[in-house]
Amino acid sequence: MTAPTTDIDVLHYSAFTTHPDGGNPAGVVLDAAALADDDAAMTAVAARVGYSETAFITERNEAARRYRLRYFSPLAEVAFCGHATIATAVALADRDGPGELIFDTASGEIRVETTADGDGPSRATLTSVPTRSRPAEPGAEVEPTLAALRWSADDLDPALPPHVAFAGNDHLVLAAATRERLADLDYDYDALEAVMRRRGWTTVHLVWREVGDGSADEVTNGLVFHARDPFPVGGVVEDPATGAAAAAFGGYLRALGLVGGPTRVRIRQGEDMGRPSDLLLDVTPDEPRARVSGQAVRIPQSG
Repeated sequence: MTAPTTDIDVLHYSAFTTHPDGGNPAGVVLDAAALADDDAAMTAVAARVGYSETAFITERNEAARRYRLRYFSPLAEVAFCGHATIATAVALADRDGPGELIFDTASGEIRVETTADGDGPSRATLTSVPTRSRPAEPGAEVEPTLAALRWSADDLDPALPPHVAFAGNDHLVLAAATRERLADLDYDYDALEAVMRRRGWTTVHLVWREVGDGSADEVTNGLVFHARDPFPVGGVVEDPATGAAAAAFGGYLRALGLVGGPTRVRIRQGEDMGRPSDLLLDVTPDEPRARVSGQAVRIPQSG
């Protein structure tokens, strides 16, 4: 029997932004101990909130700043969610002050460092579980996905081959050849959902590499990618900021040998949805874990 959920206190935060109208909204339940053994109740809360994910703290050790954290989309539990992790960490920092947090998730231990960011919203940096990445199978994975996206093989960047990348859950990485191709996203929802469920992917991480002028400033500031993440398996057409996919993308860049030293990658997401988001990804060639950083801000609620 599902427990009553109408009295559950859900905070609303938007991650990877400094403004409530940008970023990716997440529900945050700082005290979900009463729902710890009731997956149906947490799914019901997530469905009522209506965001791509809602995070629930089901166990806590306040002295150690260690928490059991679970994530639910409106349809089901998700093993790991980056933007809801950032949102939860900032919510705890807003309540208790900045510092290090430890989240025990279904994917493993996630450490998060929170800092006060001057007069702006707090910033959180998560360190992922070890990443990995492998070439995607052309027939079983790439071709049906392209068909569902209504893309052709010519729409892909040959310098960035399709991979399935992992940082807590799996994401198919496809690199668009042009910014225009990335912007024109009109996919077959049911077909893409079917492929993703069959392969066990959380999102399809569509990226386009912004090509600069090769200046010293560009080298100093690192790589810039634009991203979009269809999320039909979570009941959402598209995610405006996807921290888990960003971490997995770090593993992808390492696997392709595109990380020659400590590298910072800026990922711009949500632009084509009207919810611009900024994710910072830090990757090093000899460390399988990736670091994903962003700010988060409380979304005011009426009533």
